[in-house]
Amino acid sequence: MKITSPSFKSPAASPLAGARGDSLQSAGASSSTATSGKSAVDLSAAARHLSSLGDSANDINTVRVQELRDALASGQLKIDPSRIADGLLASVRDLLK
Repeated sequence: MKITSPSFKSPAASPLAGARGDSLQSAGASSSTATSGKSAVDLSAAARHLSSLGDSANDINTVRVQELRDALASGQLKIDPSRIADGLLASVRDLLK
């Protein structure tokens, strides 16, 4: 079942689309020529931390997950909501610094 009606025109068919695309292409061309030289990027500490998290090799400690599952199933795992709340608040404080 087709949802769109044939009365709708695609944005590319609009007379303004070509002008807008041309202006964006010319802006892109001048931008690329202006930045074709040497460039450097400084990352904030938060950005560096997020970038280091991108390494997916050690995302999940499967041994620890299984230990937690077993402890939860046997009733040995005690969950302290106030400790979880304190940890969350500490994380938020660190992020706001």
